[in-house]
Amino acid sequence: MSGHSKWATTKHKKAAADAKKGKIFTKLIREITVAAREGGGHPENNPKLRLALERAREANMPGENVDRAIKKGTGELPGVSYEQVLYEGYGPGGVAILVEALTDNKNRASSEVRNIFSKKGGSMAGSGSVSWIFKMKGYFLVERSGIDEEKLMGIVLENGAEDMKTEEGVYEVTCDPKEFEAVKKALEQNKVKIQTAAITKIPTSSVKLEGETARQVLQLVELLEDHDDVQNVYANFDIPDEILQASSKEG
Repeated sequence: MSGHSKWATTKHKKAAADAKKGKIFTKLIREITVAAREGGGHPENNPKLRLALERAREANMPGENVDRAIKKGTGELPGVSYEQVLYEGYGPGGVAILVEALTDNKNRASSEVRNIFSKKGGSMAGSGSVSWIFKMKGYFLVERSGIDEEKLMGIVLENGAEDMKTEEGVYEVTCDPKEFEAVKKALEQNKVKIQTAAITKIPTSSVKLEGETARQVLQLVELLEDHDDVQNVYANFDIPDEILQASSKEG
Protein backbone atom coordinates (compact mmCIF):
# COMPACT_ATOMS: atom_id res chain seq x y z
CA MET A 1 0.00 0.00 0.00
CA SER A 2 1.35 3.46 -0.83
CA GLY A 3 2.48 5.72 2.00
CA HIS A 4 -0.42 8.09 1.42
CA SER A 5 -3.17 5.46 1.30
CA LYS A 6 -1.80 3.74 4.43
CA TRP A 7 -1.83 7.03 6.30
CA ALA A 8 -5.26 8.00 4.95
CA THR A 9 -6.68 4.68 6.21
CA THR A 10 -5.06 5.13 9.63
CA LYS A 11 -6.27 8.74 9.91
CA HIS A 12 -9.80 7.64 8.95
CA LYS A 13 -9.83 5.13 11.83
CA LYS A 14 -8.34 7.67 14.24
CA ALA A 15 -10.90 10.31 13.19
CA ALA A 16 -13.69 7.82 13.90
CA ALA A 17 -12.26 7.20 17.39
CA ASP A 18 -11.83 10.95 18.00
CA ALA A 19 -15.40 11.57 16.86
CA LYS A 20 -16.66 9.17 19.52
CA LYS A 21 -14.87 11.23 22.14
CA GLY A 22 -16.36 14.44 20.73
CA LYS A 23 -12.78 15.61 20.33
CA ILE A 24 -13.28 16.58 16.72
CA PHE A 25 -16.27 18.92 17.28
CA THR A 26 -14.19 22.02 18.14
CA LYS A 27 -12.26 21.76 14.88
CA LEU A 28 -15.40 21.14 12.84
CA ILE A 29 -17.15 24.15 14.39
CA ARG A 30 -14.22 26.37 13.36
CA GLU A 31 -14.18 24.91 9.86
CA ILE A 32 -17.95 25.42 9.39
CA THR A 33 -17.80 28.97 10.81
CA VAL A 34 -14.97 30.02 8.48
CA ALA A 35 -16.57 28.33 5.43
CA ALA A 36 -19.88 30.14 6.14
CA ARG A 37 -18.07 33.46 6.66
CA GLU A 38 -16.21 33.13 3.35
CA GLY A 39 -18.93 31.67 1.11
CA GLY A 40 -22.27 32.21 2.87
CA GLY A 41 -24.48 29.91 4.92
CA HIS A 42 -26.13 27.97 2.08
CA PRO A 43 -24.28 24.69 1.37
CA GLU A 44 -25.80 24.35 -2.11
CA ASN A 45 -23.85 27.48 -3.16
CA ASN A 46 -20.79 26.86 -0.97
CA PRO A 47 -18.71 23.70 -1.73
CA LYS A 48 -16.36 24.33 1.22
CA LEU A 49 -19.31 24.47 3.64
CA ARG A 50 -20.89 21.40 2.01
CA LEU A 51 -17.72 19.38 2.66
CA ALA A 52 -17.47 20.62 6.26
CA LEU A 53 -21.13 19.69 6.90
CA GLU A 54 -20.53 16.22 5.50
CA ARG A 55 -17.63 15.72 7.91
CA ALA A 56 -19.85 16.95 10.75
CA ARG A 57 -22.49 14.37 9.78
CA GLU A 58 -19.86 11.60 9.73
CA ALA A 59 -18.77 12.64 13.23
CA ASN A 60 -22.42 12.63 14.43
CA MET A 61 -22.18 16.27 15.45
CA PRO A 62 -25.49 17.58 16.87
CA GLY A 63 -27.51 19.70 14.44
CA GLU A 64 -27.78 22.61 16.87
CA ASN A 65 -23.95 22.87 17.00
CA VAL A 66 -23.87 22.96 13.21
CA ASP A 67 -26.58 25.66 12.98
CA ARG A 68 -24.86 27.79 15.59
CA ALA A 69 -21.50 27.51 13.77
CA ILE A 70 -23.09 28.60 10.47
CA LYS A 71 -24.84 31.56 12.14
CA LYS A 72 -21.58 32.65 13.77
CA GLY A 73 -19.96 32.56 10.34
CA THR A 74 -22.71 34.58 8.65
CA GLY A 75 -22.80 37.08 11.52
CA GLU A 76 -26.32 36.18 12.73
CA LEU A 77 -24.73 35.23 16.06
CA PRO A 78 -21.68 36.82 17.70
CA GLY A 79 -18.54 34.70 17.39
CA VAL A 80 -14.76 34.62 17.44
CA SER A 81 -12.98 35.67 14.24
CA TYR A 82 -10.58 32.93 13.10
CA GLU A 83 -7.68 33.51 10.75
CA GLN A 84 -6.23 30.88 8.43
CA VAL A 85 -2.51 30.24 8.84
CA LEU A 86 -0.10 27.88 7.08
CA TYR A 87 3.03 26.58 8.82
CA GLU A 88 5.81 24.72 7.02
CA GLY A 89 8.58 22.63 8.49
CA TYR A 90 10.62 19.46 8.59
CA GLY A 91 10.39 16.44 10.84
CA PRO A 92 13.02 13.83 11.73
CA GLY A 93 14.52 12.16 8.64
CA GLY A 94 13.90 15.29 6.53
CA VAL A 95 10.15 14.69 6.16
CA ALA A 96 8.25 17.72 4.78
CA ILE A 97 5.32 18.79 6.98
CA LEU A 98 2.59 21.28 6.14
CA VAL A 99 0.21 22.48 8.89
CA GLU A 100 -3.09 24.30 8.25
CA ALA A 101 -4.52 26.15 11.23
CA LEU A 102 -7.49 28.34 12.12
CA THR A 103 -6.66 30.58 15.06
CA ASP A 104 -7.89 33.66 16.91
CA ASN A 105 -4.30 34.45 17.99
CA LYS A 106 -1.57 34.04 15.35
CA ASN A 107 1.33 34.82 17.69
CA ARG A 108 0.26 32.25 20.27
CA ALA A 109 -0.43 29.59 17.63
CA SER A 110 2.95 30.15 15.89
CA SER A 111 4.81 29.90 19.17
CA GLU A 112 2.99 26.70 20.21
CA VAL A 113 3.40 25.01 16.80
CA ARG A 114 7.11 25.93 16.75
CA ASN A 115 7.45 24.42 20.23
CA ILE A 116 5.84 21.13 19.10
CA PHE A 117 8.23 20.91 16.14
CA SER A 118 11.35 21.48 18.26
CA LYS A 119 10.17 19.17 21.09
CA LYS A 120 9.87 16.26 18.65
CA GLY A 121 13.09 16.75 16.68
CA GLY A 122 11.66 18.89 13.87
CA SER A 123 12.02 22.52 12.85
CA MET A 124 9.80 25.21 11.32
CA ALA A 125 10.84 26.54 7.92
CA GLY A 126 10.11 29.65 5.85
CA SER A 127 7.08 30.17 3.63
CA GLY A 128 7.32 28.11 0.43
CA SER A 129 9.94 25.71 1.82
CA VAL A 130 7.79 22.58 1.59
CA SER A 131 4.36 23.66 0.27
CA TRP A 132 5.51 23.06 -3.35
CA ILE A 133 5.79 19.32 -2.61
CA PHE A 134 2.01 19.05 -2.02
CA LYS A 135 -0.77 19.30 -4.62
CA MET A 136 -4.44 19.85 -3.77
CA LYS A 137 -6.49 16.86 -5.01
CA GLY A 138 -9.84 15.20 -4.60
CA TYR A 139 -9.04 11.85 -2.98
CA PHE A 140 -11.03 8.63 -2.51
CA LEU A 141 -10.19 5.29 -0.92
CA VAL A 142 -12.42 2.40 -1.93
CA GLU A 143 -12.25 -1.13 -0.48
CA ARG A 144 -11.15 -3.65 -3.10
CA SER A 145 -13.51 -6.34 -1.82
CA GLY A 146 -16.53 -4.21 -2.80
CA ILE A 147 -16.03 -3.77 -6.55
CA ASP A 148 -14.14 -5.09 -9.56
CA GLU A 149 -11.13 -2.99 -10.63
CA GLU A 150 -12.21 -2.56 -14.24
CA LYS A 151 -15.75 -1.55 -13.29
CA LEU A 152 -14.51 1.05 -10.79
CA MET A 153 -12.00 2.42 -13.28
CA GLY A 154 -14.79 2.91 -15.83
CA ILE A 155 -16.99 4.75 -13.30
CA VAL A 156 -14.33 7.15 -12.01
CA LEU A 157 -12.54 7.95 -15.27
CA GLU A 158 -15.83 8.68 -17.05
CA ASN A 159 -16.71 11.15 -14.29
CA GLY A 160 -13.57 13.26 -14.08
CA ALA A 161 -10.98 11.25 -12.11
CA GLU A 162 -7.34 11.76 -13.14
CA ASP A 163 -5.85 8.56 -11.80
CA MET A 164 -6.64 5.29 -10.06
CA LYS A 165 -4.14 3.02 -8.31
CA THR A 166 -4.71 -0.48 -7.04
CA GLU A 167 -3.13 -0.91 -3.63
CA GLU A 168 -3.15 -3.67 -1.04
CA GLY A 169 -6.81 -4.00 -0.01
CA VAL A 170 -7.90 -0.63 -1.48
CA TYR A 171 -8.23 1.43 -4.64
CA GLU A 172 -6.87 4.97 -4.52
CA VAL A 173 -8.66 7.48 -6.78
CA THR A 174 -7.50 11.07 -7.36
CA CYS A 175 -9.09 13.95 -9.25
CA ASP A 176 -8.91 17.70 -9.69
CA PRO A 177 -10.71 19.33 -6.70
CA LYS A 178 -13.26 20.79 -9.17
CA GLU A 179 -14.29 17.24 -10.15
CA PHE A 180 -14.59 15.99 -6.54
CA GLU A 181 -18.40 16.30 -6.35
CA ALA A 182 -18.92 14.62 -9.74
CA VAL A 183 -16.69 11.64 -8.87
CA LYS A 184 -18.29 11.28 -5.43
CA LYS A 185 -21.81 11.41 -6.86
CA ALA A 186 -20.93 8.76 -9.47
CA LEU A 187 -19.52 6.45 -6.77
CA GLU A 188 -22.62 6.91 -4.60
CA GLN A 189 -25.02 6.35 -7.52
CA ASN A 190 -23.21 3.09 -8.30
CA LYS A 191 -23.44 2.10 -4.61
CA VAL A 192 -19.65 1.96 -4.25
CA LYS A 193 -18.62 1.90 -0.59
CA ILE A 194 -16.23 4.83 0.02
CA GLN A 195 -13.78 4.44 2.89
CA THR A 196 -12.35 7.97 2.64
CA ALA A 197 -13.47 10.98 0.57
CA ALA A 198 -11.65 14.27 0.98
CA ILE A 199 -10.17 17.27 -0.74
CA THR A 200 -6.64 17.00 0.54
CA LYS A 201 -3.01 17.75 -0.23
CA ILE A 202 -1.03 14.84 -1.65
CA PRO A 203 2.79 14.82 -1.77
CA THR A 204 4.42 14.50 -5.19
CA SER A 205 7.38 12.64 -3.62
CA SER A 206 7.86 10.73 -0.37
CA VAL A 207 10.57 9.91 2.18
CA LYS A 208 10.83 6.29 3.35
CA LEU A 209 11.23 6.00 7.11
CA GLU A 210 11.68 3.08 9.46
CA GLY A 211 12.28 2.28 13.13
CA GLU A 212 12.69 5.04 15.68
CA THR A 213 12.71 7.87 13.09
CA ALA A 214 9.30 6.71 11.78
CA ARG A 215 7.90 6.61 15.33
CA GLN A 216 9.28 10.10 16.09
CA VAL A 217 7.67 11.56 12.97
CA LEU A 218 4.31 10.00 13.83
CA GLN A 219 4.53 11.40 17.37
CA LEU A 220 5.26 14.85 15.94
CA VAL A 221 2.37 14.67 13.45
CA GLU A 222 -0.06 13.41 16.11
CA LEU A 223 0.92 16.18 18.55
CA LEU A 224 0.38 18.76 15.80
CA GLU A 225 -3.01 17.23 14.91
CA ASP A 226 -4.07 17.32 18.57
CA HIS A 227 -3.45 21.07 18.85
CA ASP A 228 -6.78 22.93 19.06
CA ASP A 229 -5.91 25.44 16.32
CA VAL A 230 -4.63 22.85 13.82
CA GLN A 231 -7.15 21.70 11.21
CA ASN A 232 -4.97 19.59 8.89
CA VAL A 233 -1.45 18.16 8.84
CA TYR A 234 0.13 16.89 5.61
CA ALA A 235 3.44 15.02 5.48
CA ASN A 236 5.38 13.18 2.77
CA PHE A 237 6.53 10.13 4.74
CA ASP A 238 6.23 6.50 3.69
CA ILE A 239 6.12 4.42 6.86
CA PRO A 240 5.80 0.61 7.27
CA ASP A 241 2.28 -0.65 7.90
CA GLU A 242 3.03 -2.21 11.29
CA ILE A 243 4.37 1.08 12.72
CA LEU A 244 1.32 2.99 11.46
CA GLN A 245 -1.06 0.41 12.91
CA ALA A 246 0.74 0.41 16.27
CA SER A 247 0.52 4.23 16.32
CA SER A 248 -3.20 4.11 15.49
CA LYS A 249 -3.85 1.72 18.41
CA GLU A 250 -1.91 3.94 20.80
CA GLY A 251 -3.99 6.94 19.61
